[in-house]
Amino acid sequence: MTLQIASVYLILLVSLALFISERIRVDLVGLLVLGALAVTGLVNAEEAFSGFSNPAVITVWAMFIISHGLSNAGIAGRIARQILRFAGHREAPLLIFLTLAAAGLSAFMNNIGVAALLLPVTIDICRTTGVSPSRLLMPMAFGSLLGGLTTMVGTPPNLLVSIALQQGGYEPFELFDFAALGVPILLAGTGLFLLTSKYLLPTKSPALEMQHRDPEDLRARYGLNERTFLLRIAERSRLFGRSIAESQLATVAGLKVVAVIQGGRAKLLPSPQTRLRPGQQLLVQGRVDRLKRLHDWSELIVSREPVVVHDLISSEVVLFEVRLADKSPLIGSSIYATEFRERYRGNLLAIRRDSKIQNSKFSSLDLQSGDRLLVQGGRETLDRLEASKDFDECFEVPEDVLVHDYDLGEKIFVIRIPSGSDLVGHTLAESGIGHLFDFHLLGIVRANHLDVRPDHEAKILPEDRLLVQGTSHDVDVLRGFQELELDDENVPDLGMLESEKMELMEVMLSPRSSLAGESIADIQFDEKYGLEVLAVWREGKAYRSDLSSMQLKLGDAFLLLGPRDKLILLQDEPDFLVLTPVAREPVKDDKAPLALMILAGVVVSVLTGWLPIAVAAVVGAAMMVLTGCLSMEEAYRSIEWRAIFLIAGMLPLGIALESSGGAAFMATSVMTLLKDAGPWAVIFAFYGVTALATLFVPTAALVVLMAPIVLTASVEMGIAPHTGMMAVAVAASASFASPVSHPANLLVMGPGGYRFADYLKLGLPLTALVWLVAALLLPVIWPLQPLGD
Repeated sequence: MTLQIASVYLILLVSLALFISERIRVDLVGLLVLGALAVTGLVNAEEAFSGFSNPAVITVWAMFIISHGLSNAGIAGRIARQILRFAGHREAPLLIFLTLAAAGLSAFMNNIGVAALLLPVTIDICRTTGVSPSRLLMPMAFGSLLGGLTTMVGTPPNLLVSIALQQGGYEPFELFDFAALGVPILLAGTGLFLLTSKYLLPTKSPALEMQHRDPEDLRARYGLNERTFLLRIAERSRLFGRSIAESQLATVAGLKVVAVIQGGRAKLLPSPQTRLRPGQQLLVQGRVDRLKRLHDWSELIVSREPVVVHDLISSEVVLFEVRLADKSPLIGSSIYATEFRERYRGNLLAIRRDSKIQNSKFSSLDLQSGDRLLVQGGRETLDRLEASKDFDECFEVPEDVLVHDYDLGEKIFVIRIPSGSDLVGHTLAESGIGHLFDFHLLGIVRANHLDVRPDHEAKILPEDRLLVQGTSHDVDVLRGFQELELDDENVPDLGMLESEKMELMEVMLSPRSSLAGESIADIQFDEKYGLEVLAVWREGKAYRSDLSSMQLKLGDAFLLLGPRDKLILLQDEPDFLVLTPVAREPVKDDKAPLALMILAGVVVSVLTGWLPIAVAAVVGAAMMVLTGCLSMEEAYRSIEWRAIFLIAGMLPLGIALESSGGAAFMATSVMTLLKDAGPWAVIFAFYGVTALATLFVPTAALVVLMAPIVLTASVEMGIAPHTGMMAVAVAASASFASPVSHPANLLVMGPGGYRFADYLKLGLPLTALVWLVAALLLPVIWPLQPLGD
C-alpha cells in the first residue's frame, strides 16, 4: 500500500465516521472531503471542483426543479381523484394504487418530493374512506423508493452509476435500462405490501386514529384536555395590572395563556402585553403540578432582615470583587449564575460595569474587559479565582460598599420554611428554587450555622432559612401565584379554540425544511407567522410542555392555533407540509397539461438520443419557470442543496480512489478473498456491502465510493461492469429498514404513528425480497459479458 492510497483511505474512513456520527452535516462533510483531497494534492484543482460540473449533479438539481413544477401544477389533486375513482373505499385497492402512483411519479420526480406531495393526499383519502393512514403511508413511501429503481433519473444512485460508466469509457445506461429489473421489483414489493401490511403494520396511529382530523379529534390526539385548565384572577391580586409577560406565567410556571375570558367573552391568543384584571379567567395550557409547586413557595414566609448582609460575611465566607482580564476567553460571552457556581465554587451576586450594576439576569449581559464581578464564597473560591487567567484583580469588599453601592440589603431575602410546609422533606433540587424567576440560592441558615454551598440533594428541614438573591418584583409575582385560583368546578370548553376567525391546524416539517435543528423559540412562530404552537407530536407521543426549548426534527408534527388568514399563508411556506388544510381558493391546475408536456419533452429527447440527460433536464427546468409552473424563487427553494453539495464534494474522492490505485487495491483484496467463488459472488458481495452501508452512509456518497471499486474489479475479472454497477444501484436504493435511512421514510413516521420497530417489520422482508428478485433476474437481464463485447 502506497502513501497515496493510505491517505485516500484515511480521508475515506474519516468521512464515513462523520457520516455515521452525524456530528457534522453531510453537505459540510462533502466539502471537507473536497478540501482535504485538494490540500493534500491527491487531486488537482480542476478535479476537485469537477463535481459541480458533473452531468449527474446538473441533472439532479434540474430534476428537483421539474419535480416542484409538477407539484405546483396540481398533479396531487388529480392523482387523488383518480385513485378514489378506481380504488373506491377499500383498503387493498387503495394500497395498490397509492403505491403504484408513488412509484410512477418517482420514476421521473425526486422520491422525497413525491412522498411530500402524496402525504397530504394520502391523509385526505384516509379521511374520506375511513382507512387508517398507518396502513397506507409506509407503503406509499416505500413505493416512492421502489419507483426510483425504474428509470435512470428516478434516483441519484442510478444517475451516478450511469455517469461513472460513461466517464470510465463504457456505454452508459439508457433512461429505461433500469426498468427491466426495477419494474419486477416494484410489482413484487407491491404484492408484499398487499399480503403482509395488515399483519405487520399497526391498525391505527398511537393515541387516536388519524383518519379524522377535525378540531375535536386533533385536540384529543394531542391530549390538550389533559394539560388545559382554567385559572381565576382573585380580587386584590398582586397580579392586577400586570401584563401576561410581567406575570411570568410562561417563563416561570411553564403555562401558556391560550385565552382570557371575561364577561362571558373569550379573547384567543392574547398578546403578552394584555393586562390582567380581577375576575378574569385564564385558559392555560401546561402542568398543574408546576403551579402547585409555586403555590408551595408562595405560602412561605419571605422577609428582609438587617442581619442578612452581615450573615453573608464570616470567618469562612467572604465577598470580593474580581476584575475580568483583558484577554479572558469569557469576553463577549454571557454567563449563568449556575455555571459560575460550578466552575469557581462561588455565588455570582452582581456585575459592575463603570457606574452600572446588574444584580440579576446575568445571562442577558455579554461580558466585557474590565467588568467587575461580585462573588460570595469561601477560601477555595478565592483560590480558584486568583489562579484563573480569566481575572487579574481580586480584593475583598467592605460591608458598607455592599449595602450602599450594591444595594444587597434590597436584593437578598430570607425564606423561612414553616414546620407544616409541603416542601419539608424534599431536596433542594426537588423544590425547584433554581428554576424560580431569577432567584439564586446563596445558602442555608440551619441551627444558626450558615452553609454557603448546600448540597442540592440535601433535604429541607422545618425552620430552615434560605438565603435567596432576587428582586422585590419577583417576590411580589411569586406571592401573586398564591392568589391564582384553580377552577376545578368548570371544565374548560376547548371548542372556543375554533371560531369564525380562529382555527386549529396540524403541520409538519417539510423534508427540505431549513428549520430542523432549531428550537421553537428560535423560529418565533408567534412573531413570524402570528400562530401559537400548542403541542408537538414526535415518534408516537404528544408533547405539550416546555415547547420553546425543543429542538425540531424531521418528522415532527405541530398543532397550531391562529387566525384563519395566517394559517392559509402557512400553506405556501416551503418549510412546512400542511396535514389539515384550511379553506382556501381551489388549486389552479390549468398548468398541469403544460407541466406534463414539458416532462414528456425531456423524456422523449433523451430516449431518441437528441439531447444528453443533463441538457434535457436543464432545458425542462427552464421551461417550467418560463411557462409559470413555478417562479424562479420557488425553483431555487426546490433544490435540495444539501444533496448537491454532498455529491459534488464526494465525487473527487472517487477520482482519488481510482487515480491513487486505492480502488484497484480494494478490488484486488475482495477478489483474492472470493477468488474461488466466481464473479457472481464478487458482485453480490458488493451488493451486500452497499445495502448494509445505506443504514449509515448517504446513498449518493455511497455510490460515488463504490463505483470506481466495481469498475476496477470488473476489469480485473475480465467482465463488462454494467452488471456490477446495476447491482450497486439497486442495493443503494433499498433503504427500507430504518426511518432514518431515507428522508421519505422519516416523513411518514409522525403522521403514520409508526415506531422504529414498524420499519423493521416491513422493511426487512422488503429488503430481502428486493435481493431475491435481483439475484434471480440479474443473470437473466444483465448476464455477464466479456470485457470489450
